[in-house]
Amino acid sequence: MPYTCIYSHAFLKRFILHVSQALMPNKQSAKKALRQARKRTLQNAVVKEAYRKATKVVKKGIEAGKDVVEELRLAQKKLDKAAKKGVIKKRTAARKISKLVAATRRAVVKK
Repeated sequence: MPYTCIYSHAFLKRFILHVSQALMPNKQSAKKALRQARKRTLQNAVVKEAYRKATKVVKKGIEAGKDVVEELRLAQKKLDKAAKKGVIKKRTAARKISKLVAATRRAVVKK
């Protein structure tokens, strides 16, 4: 089951525009920089939401006692992709993956 962002693209776009409404640059280069920053913020929010949702699915599966191997693999993929895109740091992604794998192993040993 693919994990998608719970917020629509349009909602995130409106939210970011609302938050940064106070900024109104005068120079053309500053206007372009603002457009780029808004676009990147939106893209980063979508990526963050995707890996957060994937990790929640793994944690809930562990609590429910389900086999979460496929969900764990997908969460690892989402975290690695977020690190590759620079949304989170590489070591942060590695630490989160390590915690998920350790929790999964503990759950398997308990069974």
